[in-house]
Amino acid sequence: MQRPWLKSYPPEVPATITVADDANVPALIDAACREFPRHRALGNFGSFIDYRRLARDSQAFATYLQCVCGVRRGTRVALMMPNMLAYGVAMLGVLRAGAVVVNINPLYTAREFEAQFTDSGAEVIVVFEQALATVIASGLRPNHVIVSRLGDGMPVLKAWLVDTLAARRATSPIASWPGSLRFRDAVAIGARMTFEPLALRASDLAFLQYTGGTTGAAKGAMLSHGNVVANMLQVIAWFGSRAERGRETVITALPLYHIYALTANCLATLAQGGLVYLITNPRDLDTFVRELKRQPFTTLTGVNTLFNALLDHPGFASVDFSSLKLTNGGGAAVQRAVAERWAACTGCVLTEGYGLTEASPVVAVNRLDSREFSGGIGLPVPSTEVRIVGEQGHDLALGEAGELWVRGPQVMQGYWMKPAETRAVLDEDGWLRTGDIAVMAEDGSLRLVDRKKDLIIVSGFNVYPNEIEEVAAAHPGVREVAVIGIADPRSGEAVRLVVVRSDPALDEVALTEWCRAQLAAYKAPRSVLFVEELPKSNVGKILRREVRARYGAA
Repeated sequence: MQRPWLKSYPPEVPATITVADDANVPALIDAACREFPRHRALGNFGSFIDYRRLARDSQAFATYLQCVCGVRRGTRVALMMPNMLAYGVAMLGVLRAGAVVVNINPLYTAREFEAQFTDSGAEVIVVFEQALATVIASGLRPNHVIVSRLGDGMPVLKAWLVDTLAARRATSPIASWPGSLRFRDAVAIGARMTFEPLALRASDLAFLQYTGGTTGAAKGAMLSHGNVVANMLQVIAWFGSRAERGRETVITALPLYHIYALTANCLATLAQGGLVYLITNPRDLDTFVRELKRQPFTTLTGVNTLFNALLDHPGFASVDFSSLKLTNGGGAAVQRAVAERWAACTGCVLTEGYGLTEASPVVAVNRLDSREFSGGIGLPVPSTEVRIVGEQGHDLALGEAGELWVRGPQVMQGYWMKPAETRAVLDEDGWLRTGDIAVMAEDGSLRLVDRKKDLIIVSGFNVYPNEIEEVAAAHPGVREVAVIGIADPRSGEAVRLVVVRSDPALDEVALTEWCRAQLAAYKAPRSVLFVEELPKSNVGKILRREVRARYGAA
């Protein structure tokens, strides 16, 4: 097939990457541990774990899992933890033991936890102390419960201070589980036992990463070591010479239990000997900005709502951005108005990428030498093929909008225990149907139009919410906006704006006129609702399905 994007690659980026049959995540990170033993690997609240300790403690935890918990190749181990030092040690330890990481959002309700834990068949859980009450409320009884605290991995006095403050700020009493063990004690016990190394293979399962996927209910995307290593190598190749091995610091505010931060921030950075600096609660903007002032950084990743919130914080402009080389947005479309403010404030162009859990997740990224915000999602990364496919299953011409299909070594093995759902999105030739509508330009660059399921049809015309949100968000009185379709007796559907204002004086008439001046008549909003906040996912992406459920009544 034609690959027009290759002619647009930077000279130093290869067309392909190679994944060996024995490739695995710990092996890539171990190379950095040997090369940079004294370099900082993980940071949080001003405390750090270096590469030598990361290797030592993760092996000790793997040993504990093997010797005490009976973990073997393929055993599922749940991690229900926010961004904290212990997460990196636990995650790498699970993989070293040959087990499979099942990431669970620590903010889940008991019902959500029960559904995911049960579906995965996990036997062991490492749970953040403040999420333990959720596990108890679920009624489930994992074989082994290991409890982590925010201070795990920190010096004793610092750990005591951090844990004390965390307990005071907890929204509910801290629960206890008879027979559970502290994470730090599990590491100490494992350090006195004998580790049984496993010959991990690229085909071995590494992560069960749960997602709503392209068709609704949460499913476990089966990501093998080969899938994840491929995506790590693709990210590293794309950075090329712009990323100096052993010298990068990546601010990680998005949760590591989400695939974007897990692969692009954590794993790819650790494989390069960089520092992954963790922000535990990015919603606490005062603390977040203080951390940015304390820790010099070269890369910051996020989503549109996070960038917008930082820019609105009064202390953000005084952060030292002199070492910042890259800001990358993903998870949801970055709005041009936000990107332009970001560049003006930080001096760094905000570039977008695109991915999905089923692709480990990175599929495409803009060139990192871009001098301005493109509004597109960039070029497919090395060894990645893409197609734009029409309703009848045929490839469309350049410039035509259709469903984006993806094939590459980072594409999942399928959905856990769900063959029918797997067949619905993954064909026999390895093509993944993403459910996203995209357009490819002559140079091979991609522009995401919208999700198929979010399409609004007004009098037979296709209306894409992203386009309207982009226009509305550029109004100086709009902080956040979501666009949904509502039933209309004349046009079938009509456009509704749901808006969080930054200017209390902004009214429906003014905002509607603003949009009408820049959009075709059928795209213009028929109604505007002003709300205090919009529902968001755990990574800050506005949830249109929730917006429709709350505000979609005609």
